[in-house]
Amino acid sequence: MKNAWANYLFLRIGLFVGILVILLLLNIDQFVAAILAAVLSLAISLLFFNRQRNALSEAVYRRIEKRKKFGETDVDSDVENALLDEADGSKDQ
Repeated sequence: MKNAWANYLFLRIGLFVGILVILLLLNIDQFVAAILAAVLSLAISLLFFNRQRNALSEAVYRRIEKRKKFGETDVDSDVENALLDEADGSKDQ
């Protein structure tokens, strides 16, 4: 996959679901199986998904740098700022 977000997300969710299904097939209580699946999938992903995690962190870094460079267009903030500026102007008079 080219999208680092989707790749890492699907790997983590798939690993969790796979471990959860195996634990449920072993007749382990659902709550305990969910907790064990979460812990085991976290441990496995920390040990074996370094490349995917690095790709995700690079994607996050690129996105942050792009926003810093080109700015973020937020129409709501612009309207809010204009209203606040008008309110401050009317108080001075």
